Amino acid sequence: MTLNTLLLLLILFQIKHLLADFVWQSSWMVQTKGIYGHMGGICHAGMHAGLSLLILIFAAPSLMVALLIAVGEWVVHYHLDWYKDRELKKHGYTALQKGFWALAGLDQFAHQLSYVGILWLLIQFS
Repeated sequence: MTLNTLLLLLILFQIKHLLADFVWQSSWMVQTKGIYGHMGGICHAGMHAGLSLLILIFAAPSLMVALLIAVGEWVVHYHLDWYKDRELKKHGYTALQKGFWALAGLDQFAHQLSYVGILWLLIQFS
């Protein structure tokens, strides 16, 4: 995998994340991500995995590798969001408090690291 391909994939994952986490995420998803097993969180993580699959179909060496990575992202994304929302509710943090932003930042950082992990896997499988 060339450096140019790697950078293009990173940009595509950034765009995907922006759309799925900030543009297309519904209030239903936002309100229910902290309830373990609720369809809101499942659908939100599924949207991320589906959009990633669209990218991975062109980047992964096979459809099976693309599917496995997308499923892995679904599991990781779901649990990162669930944990963040659980902690926000447990502590009663609102957007006016530092704790809210610390957890939101940690959540976004973890999602970005997951994209680094995906790219690492693609390099290993290539």
